[in-house]
Amino acid sequence: MDALTDTDPGRRLRANAHHLYFDVLWYAVLAGSSIAFLGVYAARLGASELQVGLLTAGPAVVNLLISLPAGRWLEGKAMVRSVLWTAIAHRAAYAVLLVLPILMPAARQVHALVVLSALMSVPGTVLAIAFNALLADLVPPDLRAHVVGRRNALLAVALSGTSIACGLLLDQIGFPHNYQVVFALGFLGAALSSYHLGRLQSPLAESAAPSGARPMGDAARPGLVPAGDAVRPFLGLRLLTRRRGRSLIRPDILRGRFGGLLGAYLVFYSVQYLPIPLFPLFWVDSLALSDGAISIGNALFYVGMLLASLFVRRVADRHGHQRMLAVSAMFYGAYPLLNGLGYGAEMLWVASAVGGWVTGFLSAGLLNRLMERVPVDDRPAHMALHNLVLNLGILTGSLLGPALAQAVGLRTALLVDAGLRFLAGGLFWLLG
Repeated sequence: MDALTDTDPGRRLRANAHHLYFDVLWYAVLAGSSIAFLGVYAARLGASELQVGLLTAGPAVVNLLISLPAGRWLEGKAMVRSVLWTAIAHRAAYAVLLVLPILMPAARQVHALVVLSALMSVPGTVLAIAFNALLADLVPPDLRAHVVGRRNALLAVALSGTSIACGLLLDQIGFPHNYQVVFALGFLGAALSSYHLGRLQSPLAESAAPSGARPMGDAARPGLVPAGDAVRPFLGLRLLTRRRGRSLIRPDILRGRFGGLLGAYLVFYSVQYLPIPLFPLFWVDSLALSDGAISIGNALFYVGMLLASLFVRRVADRHGHQRMLAVSAMFYGAYPLLNGLGYGAEMLWVASAVGGWVTGFLSAGLLNRLMERVPVDDRPAHMALHNLVLNLGILTGSLLGPALAQAVGLRTALLVDAGLRFLAGGLFWLLG
């Protein structure tokens, strides 16, 4: 008998679980099409390293500026309505991608993509915070592992399948019409995902206080744009909506041991995002890979993450979250290392499978070790500082990566970042 039926949570919970599953299924279509190939499309348009870097740096600036005000604005709001309207506002931008090739030449399209990615991040940031809060409210703690586990499995399978299908379409249809087809598929996924978000029903009872909140573990990132092998922890955003009059800007927190831990996270996030703008350019310009070959790499990466997630609890129970975090962070450099050593699709596929496997352990380690170090009775302020550190790291890495590539070349920059990731992982041994 299904776990939801065993615990008899009621018709509303079953209906919400149904829509949460279909939401993530269609979100995977969006993520495996428009989101997965946006950087590659920019590279094929002739974008520079800096321009591709701005695709992630722009949203990071937006998140830095509005995440705390957005959390304050959402406090006390009806989350279902907030999620629906911010999802519509955020995902309407994917329809714009359809008409860009018709409206402007390639050079102007690159500038439009940079502006569009920043603008859509305004409602996207609010969506990310609101959805994280809503998911915690809709699913009782004793059923979260079941519901989130199913969502993550659906995401991995559907995203991998969509990515491969899009790669085949891109190879069979001429440029730029092939990307218009992929962007149309992405917009369809965005629309249907938003429809299921709108069908969610508010919980009958108010959720418990979040002081003892644990990571949700949901791998979907509505409102936040995944990039390359980057891990962007979807952690504690719901706490920004529940500050209950308390200030979330607490510099005094940095004076203790938690300040050192946040320093390690800042360094790690910076070197993590350093090669993100370089991967699409390396694949397109240096390796001359087809979109089909790139799509297979994307699929292998997410399959590797899914397989690793099956062993996370066993490894954490045996070695602890700090050791799992430190080791996986040091091996995290394998993805840029193997890419940088490659001269064809085969090495990209090996890098993707290995990188996905490592990332599965790393994402869990980043989340759980942070929560171990955060006081249970003061999590909102600590998570607010972590969110600032995360976006500052994204901004720093996204701008330093292009500068490094211009100085030493794409291949050398990837190899340098592999070493930097190894050293950054070592900080978790010392400060984690």
